[in-house]
Amino acid sequence: MWSGPRNVSTAFMRSWGNREDTLVVDEPFYAHYLKVTGVDHPGRDEVVASHESDWRRVADSLLAPLPDGKSILYQKQMSHHLLPQMGRNWLDGLTHAFLIRDPRPMIASLGEKLGDFDVSATGLPQQIEIFEHVVRRTGRVPPVVDAADLLARPQPVLRALCAALDVAFDSRMLSWPAGPRATDGVWARYWYERVERSIGFEPPPAADTPVELSPKAAAIEAKCRPLYERLREQCVRA
Repeated sequence: MWSGPRNVSTAFMRSWGNREDTLVVDEPFYAHYLKVTGVDHPGRDEVVASHESDWRRVADSLLAPLPDGKSILYQKQMSHHLLPQMGRNWLDGLTHAFLIRDPRPMIASLGEKLGDFDVSATGLPQQIEIFEHVVRRTGRVPPVVDAADLLARPQPVLRALCAALDVAFDSRMLSWPAGPRATDGVWARYWYERVERSIGFEPPPAADTPVELSPKAAAIEAKCRPLYERLREQCVRA
């Protein structure tokens, strides 16, 4: 599941992780991304020290056989973690889907965590690149889910996504126990406070809720908007 930050991606991971047939992995390339780029994220040194930072070893682990009783590996992937110098051939061994969010609230939320950032930190340019790669390699359009649709109509959207992935829908995806998970990255303490209190998908904010952006953030939003709309056209219909 290729997402950008602040896209309800951790709640979506909780949803899939509540299935008995599914193992989840949380942002497996984050340590590599931080080590190579040198960007200053909360808990940066701890993440690099605690998680595998060799992308090749990570990719191999994502293609390894699953444990007994598990038939699905749900990968919560941040698209901007797939850096240009990383190989792409390993992607052929996976089934791909995409999680997007309207860039205006996403950028506002990301700004609260990171302060200064550029368009690449939103993950949208990389989502487009990965989406086009998947289409070229498979000849099929992979499913896309908009976070607003997911929050507004969890069950229909999950059913539509599962159908597109040829996976049986499981009602346990609609709610989950509160609290942390052993599968969460060590960065959870900096990013997951809200989702650790959750027990299901929260209703979306009202459509008329104002979202204020600084001039710089508004310029980033303007670059993101056409990328988001391009993926939005491919969303699953529920």
